[in-house]
Amino acid sequence: MVYRFDDFVLDPDRRELRRGGDPVALEPQVFDLIAFLIKARDHVVSRDEILDAVWGGRIVSEATLASRISAARSAIGDNGEAQRLIRTFPRKGVRFIAEVREQAAVMAAPVMTTPRLDGPAIAVLPFTNMSGDPAQDYFADGMVEDIITALSRCSGLAVIARNSSFTYKGRAVDIREVGRELGVGYVLEGSVRRVGERLRINGQLIDAGSGAHLWADRFDGDVSDLFALQDRITESVVAAIEPTLELAESARRRAAPQPRPDAYDLLLRAASLRDAFTPESLKAAIACLDHALAIDADYAPAMAARAYCQALRHFQRWSEPDEDYRADAVALAWRATERAPGDAQVLWMAAFAIWNMADESAPARELFKRSLAINANSAMALTMSGWIAAMAGQPAEGRAMIERALRLNPRDPRGWFAAGAMAICALAGDDLGGAIRWAETALGQNRRFAVALRVLIVALVRAGDLARATGVARQLLIVEPDLTVSGFLARIPFPVQTMATTYAEALRAAGVPA
Repeated sequence: MVYRFDDFVLDPDRRELRRGGDPVALEPQVFDLIAFLIKARDHVVSRDEILDAVWGGRIVSEATLASRISAARSAIGDNGEAQRLIRTFPRKGVRFIAEVREQAAVMAAPVMTTPRLDGPAIAVLPFTNMSGDPAQDYFADGMVEDIITALSRCSGLAVIARNSSFTYKGRAVDIREVGRELGVGYVLEGSVRRVGERLRINGQLIDAGSGAHLWADRFDGDVSDLFALQDRITESVVAAIEPTLELAESARRRAAPQPRPDAYDLLLRAASLRDAFTPESLKAAIACLDHALAIDADYAPAMAARAYCQALRHFQRWSEPDEDYRADAVALAWRATERAPGDAQVLWMAAFAIWNMADESAPARELFKRSLAINANSAMALTMSGWIAAMAGQPAEGRAMIERALRLNPRDPRGWFAAGAMAICALAGDDLGGAIRWAETALGQNRRFAVALRVLIVALVRAGDLARATGVARQLLIVEPDLTVSGFLARIPFPVQTMATTYAEALRAAGVPA
């Protein structure tokens, strides 16, 4: 069914609003609002009804609701105080009062669809220019091209080429239809609006199968610095999307019926288990990766992921007392870099494993540099690289990298890693208050993070709070039951000897066995 009013046609199935045959650019929520008001035009709809229909019951501010109603009026030419199409009834709600003619939609010719790509795949649609200024099209298009290029550097992510995704420019589309036509599981869309000398860009990542929103953000900047704003948006979008897609894809694979798993499915399962971050989950993750490598012995992402999981167990002291794993894990990490020298994620995972278990700071830092040269917007690569820089006696350099990671992806579900790394930078820079605050932040997100517990102990001892440090040491010994100071120094690389001495003295003072 399509709805005709004035010289407009609203087609809910195609998600199009046309005026005289030409599509009208609309933000998705504004389209949903107009469609809802038209369908419910027989009565005044309340604020709660609108929130339920358009925002799924989520509470939004009065200003947001008013701006969407204003945008709906503007889109259909209902400007000024006349309110001839959408009328507001004070303290009651709003109603669509124009005459509407319903007619059956004309069936379109079948649309060719692309088989769904194996693994996570994304299409970046042209951003809608909401400014009414065609001159802003070039900015929006250039930004989307940069995002496509940057996303193509993300490990394991298939990105639809610009020539395909730009065929949707100027069209109001159903995201699920785009997903079917292009064979992708995820779609990134957005809009650009100019108000005076200010630009506002909205972006949202959508699951093309369900239509659910996975991520959304807004960016503001001055028109006078278009290219810097474009770069900032691009790097922020890419940094946020990489972990969001990994989590979404893992959840989708877990929910799907499980045939005999292939190597990629096992890699995703291992990532989900790894992020649970318990002794049992890391051991199970390694079992999944062993299975993946039994299927494909040359699968570099599984090699790097296995070495990385062993490194996590190593610094947490979650390996078995008699387990001999370091040499094999380091060798596997190096083999992964040889098999996939252009895979940014393989490189940073291998780098962390090599530094952590082989005490080879220089080659590990070189691998991190190579990873960041390929994908400069990887928050985890920046975090890990900054951590190692601080441990090597360069806390200012490390802090700068981790701060950038936090700016790029402030809502990373693995943010406790970055907070712990910032605590190390603060401690290395003799900022005891900062070390305590960052360690507490990390532990607020993950109480099992041994790195943050150790930093907190050292900072508290040096700050003179021995009683509290002793209590934290008891927590650490629950996480690492077999911990001794001598075993810790033999296990964890300390390129700067004074830092090793500081840790040893503080841990002993807090009651960790010698």
